Amino acid sequence: MKKVNMKINIAGVELENPVMTASGTFGSGKEYGEYIDLSELGAVVVKGVASTPWKGNPSPRIAETYGGMLNSVGLQNPGIKEFIKEDIPFLKQYDTKIIVNIAGRTVEEYCEVVEALGDTDIDLLELNISCPNVKEGGVCFGTDPFMVEEVTKEVKKVAKQPLIVKLTPNVTDIVPIAKAAVKGGADALSLINTLLGMKIDIHRRKPVLANRMGGFSGPAIKPVAVRMVHQVAEAVDVPIIGMGGIMTGEDAIEFILAGATGVAVGTANFADPTATIKVIEGIENYLLEYGFENIEELRGNLLG
Repeated sequence: MKKVNMKINIAGVELENPVMTASGTFGSGKEYGEYIDLSELGAVVVKGVASTPWKGNPSPRIAETYGGMLNSVGLQNPGIKEFIKEDIPFLKQYDTKIIVNIAGRTVEEYCEVVEALGDTDIDLLELNISCPNVKEGGVCFGTDPFMVEEVTKEVKKVAKQPLIVKLTPNVTDIVPIAKAAVKGGADALSLINTLLGMKIDIHRRKPVLANRMGGFSGPAIKPVAVRMVHQVAEAVDVPIIGMGGIMTGEDAIEFILAGATGVAVGTANFADPTATIKVIEGIENYLLEYGFENIEELRGNLLG
């Protein structure tokens, strides 16, 4: 059978294929190792890691919705010391790239995590700018272009690995946000993070989530995500990792045609722990069917 070249390059780091996991949906891969071979993934993007352990939000913090799910887990994590001790050695058993998602409530907290990872054997950093900035009254870092540029610039100063900035969709226009991240030094962008949503139990007349609102993800958000990836791809000249409702190889192809270099599978992992592998196979089958020899031939290749 004819093979196609599925390799991609993100800021100088070569991945065997464009499919990775979306942060927060795959842990550090331990839960999924019994279902799939992690070496088959282009990269594992781990759950957000902070400078100190975070307890996360009160329960209930997950709710199923039509076409997706809501979560208000709140970036619960054991902190960077535990992550370096336990998770990096686990992931190094596999022939895949490691991307660490960085969480923080202040610029200083982001920088602490990045500095701690400086001499570790990881491949890329992903800066989660959807966190609330406690020094600015809880405003999300990622909704203000000036703040996006500043936090990216400060983190980039101490980063030893290439820096991906993950963009929130909860803005009026994502293009100025993307441009600000690139101006601040982002080597790549990932988008979209979850949309802000809410579900109400009409019988109890109360919000379903203890935190009232949460991040909305799943198939229902895919058209919004594809649109934003397309807008950003036309506006900046750095690699883009597209995500938001990818369930199949066909979904992933949409993002690549929109201009994404790589794709991340998130909510689908909860429904099917082998989803990432099926997406890889789906992309490969599409390339073979339409006569593409290299996945790069497909990126941004929209007709009309």
